[in-house]
Amino acid sequence: MTLMSALSSAVSGLRSTQAGIALVSQNVANADSAGYTKRRLQPVEQVAGDRSAGVRTGEIQRVLDRVLQRSLWQETSGAGYTGLRATMSGALERLYGPPGSASALDTLTNALSGAVDRLVDDPANPTTRSGVIEAGGTLAARIGNIANGVQALRTEAEGRIATMVDEANALLGGIERVNRTIVEGGSTAPLADERDRLVGELSRLMDIRVQPAADGSVTVSTGAGQALFDGVRALELRFDARSTLTPAMRADTSPPSVGVLSIMSPGGTPTDLLAAGGLRSGALAAAFEMRDETLVQAQRQLDELAAGLSRAFSDTGLTVTQTGGTTFDLSAFTEPLTVDLTVNGRFQRFSGTQAELDTALGAIGGGFAGSTVTVPAGGLVVSASSTNADPTLAGTGPFAFFTDAGNAPFTGVGTPDPITGFAQRIQVNGTVRNDPSLLVNGLAGDATRPAAMRDGLARAQTIASDAGLSGASPFRADLSSAVRRTIEVQGAAAASASRLDEGQRVALAAVEGRFANVSGVNVDEEMAQLVQLQTAYGANARVMSAVREMMDVLMRI
Repeated sequence: MTLMSALSSAVSGLRSTQAGIALVSQNVANADSAGYTKRRLQPVEQVAGDRSAGVRTGEIQRVLDRVLQRSLWQETSGAGYTGLRATMSGALERLYGPPGSASALDTLTNALSGAVDRLVDDPANPTTRSGVIEAGGTLAARIGNIANGVQALRTEAEGRIATMVDEANALLGGIERVNRTIVEGGSTAPLADERDRLVGELSRLMDIRVQPAADGSVTVSTGAGQALFDGVRALELRFDARSTLTPAMRADTSPPSVGVLSIMSPGGTPTDLLAAGGLRSGALAAAFEMRDETLVQAQRQLDELAAGLSRAFSDTGLTVTQTGGTTFDLSAFTEPLTVDLTVNGRFQRFSGTQAELDTALGAIGGGFAGSTVTVPAGGLVVSASSTNADPTLAGTGPFAFFTDAGNAPFTGVGTPDPITGFAQRIQVNGTVRNDPSLLVNGLAGDATRPAAMRDGLARAQTIASDAGLSGASPFRADLSSAVRRTIEVQGAAAASASRLDEGQRVALAAVEGRFANVSGVNVDEEMAQLVQLQTAYGANARVMSAVREMMDVLMRI
């Protein structure tokens, strides 16, 4: 090697180490910067013919594990989902209040039961009559307040969705701009960091898949494969939010009466992202699940409790445990009539005039396994032959203590479903409120009607399966048990959501730790790297000094 080639190699080495020192300084300065990934210089040997001619600085590369990065985005989506579910499930549980507290449903239900017991003991006392009306009104109002809170949470979820859709569109727009700059030849390391930061923010909102391309570009799609960014253009998300949701506003109506999330194709054609299964995780998926499933079911539970409360006083029940023609006379009741029939755990409700009930009940025939239901001419008698049948008749009589809006009788059957939203509408019968003496049928001291009210509260009722109190089966219990079960279900759901969120946060923290170990800046590691670079710099400087001394010697010859 000639002196000039040695000098050239030393100079190139100095340049390379200077670039490395500058990069270490950059890493340390950005140690706490969000989204920054550690950089490393990759020097490249220069070759002249068959000889080494020093070193070239090479490219600055990000230290990145793509597999870990994908896991990080996946766990971030999961944390976005569990976090929002835990927050809103906790808010839902708080609507009910602590069990046993003064305003809790179980406390108010027990208060009504106690007031009715006192009325049975002293039916002529105006104070005991007023106590029943007050307790009933307080319980009905509390059910309504909780139901209003449920709809407020649904409206909040609707608002959250609208905000997150705007955020997602902004993130996709940012990804498009940064991606374009990278493809056009911009400085890739800082731009790639910025793009990954935007993708990470997007993963909190929805589950995504990112596919890199050879030109440095990426494509982004949902976990189900719905394109969000095709490498050139970001597709727009649209959500037609509603300002306020009510119990009747559902996603499963045709057309949906709540906001729909659509993604617009490049040609402007909208696609329902939920109908296409485009969301599986992330905060957006959690918000839709709360709005369309969890909170809808909570409303249904309250509606069923309100309906059960009404029927407890207006229904007359008959339980048949033996096989053979047991009859029940309907002639004492005012039309329209409602018949709830539970046979061997199967439940069906009928409503209408006596003639309409003739047809409806006669049509089911052997539709219930192990039973035969017949209606004689005139429609006044229901006959059931079964090992377990329970017909319950309800209408404006025998005694409608609770009524629907406008003091209308509650039947629980019709189109649209009158149970939907009944929790908000239930009220003490205005006629009874104005004349408490109606709580006693007949003489002032007659306890027949109060006793019937007490028996109604203790009588088992059937709550439809869509209330979710007994899995996929109807729930059969008295009113107090149904209230306790509702509180238990909500408490268990909130606790489960909280535990799931805690577990997901642990998983996310573990992946974040592994990712930081690989791609994050470790200041101690950078200082060790700096010492190595300083040593290399000094060695190259000594080579230059030696070459200069040799050249001085040659010049003196």
